[in-house]
Formats: sequence, structure tokens, C-alpha cells
Amino acid sequence: MDRQPILEYKDESQAERLARKSKDSPFMILGIVGLIGVCGMGVYKFKSRGKMSTSVFLMQLRVAAQGTAVGALTLGLAYQLGQKYLFKSDTKDN
Repeated sequence: MDRQPILEYKDESQAERLARKSKDSPFMILGIVGLIGVCGMGVYKFKSRGKMSTSVFLMQLRVAAQGTAVGALTLGLAYQLGQKYLFKSDTKDN
């Protein structure tokens, strides 16, 4: 009897891995894009922060970036739960 390997290891490039992850969870990509957008906005607004100290500005930027990432992941979780429990089809898959 010929035994099949349980796990097949394949070298993936970073682009292939990102493509696979985006198919598995598209809201993760949305979170990453939002995080990059918030960081870009922070870099742009850094010059016009006024008399605000740098540490306070960076703390507020960190909270905004984390909120964006957590919000995107929460939307993804809500979407998956909705697909699984609220909008499930009447046909049973075997």
C-alpha cells in the first residue's frame, strides 16, 4: 500500500502567500490597507500637529491604526458568522 503524505510542504513566495491569504480572509487585506492608510495620513499630518507633543501625536496615531485593523477584522468575523448562521442556504452539503 502506498502511503500519502499528511501534509505536503511547498515553498511559497511572498506574493503567492499573500494571494492565498487574501482568498482565505479578504478582510485581513482590508485591515492592512487601512493600517497603511492611517499611517500615511499620520505622516502627512505630522508637520501640522501644532503644539501637540510628538509622543501624544504618536499615541493617537497608534490608537487610530489599531482601531482600523480591529474594525476590519471585526467586520470580517461578522461577515463569516452571517454567512454561516443567518444567510445559510436550505440545501444541505454532504
